[in-house]
Amino acid sequence: MIRLLACVTALAVLAPLAPVRSTRAAAQDTSQVKEGVRVGVEYQPGVRPGLVVLPGAGLDSVRAIIRRDLDYSDRFEMITVADAPSGAGSSGVPGGAVNYGIYRALGASFGVELLEAPGGVTVRLHDVGASQVRNQQAFSLPPVTDPGFRLAVHRVGDEVARWATGTEGIAASRLLFVAGGRVYRVDSDGEDIVPLTPAGQTSLSPTWSPDGQRFAFTLLGAGRGGVMLQGIAGGAVQQAPGTAAGLNITPAFSPDGRLLAYAHSDESGTDVYLANIADRCCAQRLTVGRFADNLSPTFSPDGRRIAFVSTRAGPPQIYVMAADGTDQELLAPFDYGATGSSNAPEWSPDGANVVFHREVSGSPQLFVVSVAGRRVRQLTSSGRNEDPTWAPDGRHVTFVSDRSGRRQLWVIDLETGRVRQLDTPGAARLPAWSRRLSRTAVAP
Repeated sequence: MIRLLACVTALAVLAPLAPVRSTRAAAQDTSQVKEGVRVGVEYQPGVRPGLVVLPGAGLDSVRAIIRRDLDYSDRFEMITVADAPSGAGSSGVPGGAVNYGIYRALGASFGVELLEAPGGVTVRLHDVGASQVRNQQAFSLPPVTDPGFRLAVHRVGDEVARWATGTEGIAASRLLFVAGGRVYRVDSDGEDIVPLTPAGQTSLSPTWSPDGQRFAFTLLGAGRGGVMLQGIAGGAVQQAPGTAAGLNITPAFSPDGRLLAYAHSDESGTDVYLANIADRCCAQRLTVGRFADNLSPTFSPDGRRIAFVSTRAGPPQIYVMAADGTDQELLAPFDYGATGSSNAPEWSPDGANVVFHREVSGSPQLFVVSVAGRRVRQLTSSGRNEDPTWAPDGRHVTFVSDRSGRRQLWVIDLETGRVRQLDTPGAARLPAWSRRLSRTAVAP
């Protein structure tokens, strides 16, 4: 109980808001430590197809957003518009020809052409090698002033990524995070930051519902905290069943959204509970403390298992159990002396891995453990890195790092090792990445 309260107190001491920074970073975090505990990200350059968003008239904001979305997918070697010579042929004028030869010479495999259309945009994906249009589709877009404009454009970018690679992009997803005691929402590219909870209260541990329509978080006050459920678009705030008394933190939705797991702490200890929020009843205890803390539950994508943190063997480590609380066992192997406490697990969207942070020489670093083989890999080594959360594609992870001098959100691509920063107000904490958001899943 004392350890848990100390952890919550540390989370609650959040820095005051500061102006949003405009500087962005793209770097590599590819430090490697061989077999055993740590294996870094490895990447062989030159294996991604080149892609250029073709220059054209109008649609400047749409073109900028889609180009950034395709860049941040990390599936392409991006060729900037500035690399395209002014005589490369008409690439944004209806009826104009694209000079495929010049773009081939620049290394492009694909060209994305955007044309103004009534009520939206027509998008063409050019196969530069074959000198032909591979895909073409008209998309309706709301006005630029509409709150849903950016998310609609992100969906276009995701579809273009699917045309080119067969896999949908992650641009039409969002993140929650905490800064200054408030929960904020931000687009996957770091733009359009919106506060979701009022100033003057202390909110912790936000997490998305599977349908993207609401989120859960801990509202902390007077030494206790309830788990609250709130719509992304606003509306009444409800308290999750079983969380009116004591301290309740680290909530996590089941994949179908009907259940909510969380850590409940009172005089008897700290344990993982499971509440039926669909029927608003029945909080079930899944762990038995016995002088140990159990917290930070995370569901497997099929809903059958829960990974969590427990101090039953000493320092906090990552365990796993069946969703009914049975078959509890250690998930992430560890060795005293080489590594320390492990915290903040989150199950990957494909169910194959769990990401978490672990102390290395007194500093938290990101790790991934394979569920089947229990093999542990280290992902970061620069600065303090913690609180990881998966993107819906299962290859990107957002985390908190102080590598820029203050705690900010960063994104790492596990396939290339590329790291980029998301500028946020103040000191950001506790990010949570949504699933892909459909048109009907979430309000602007």
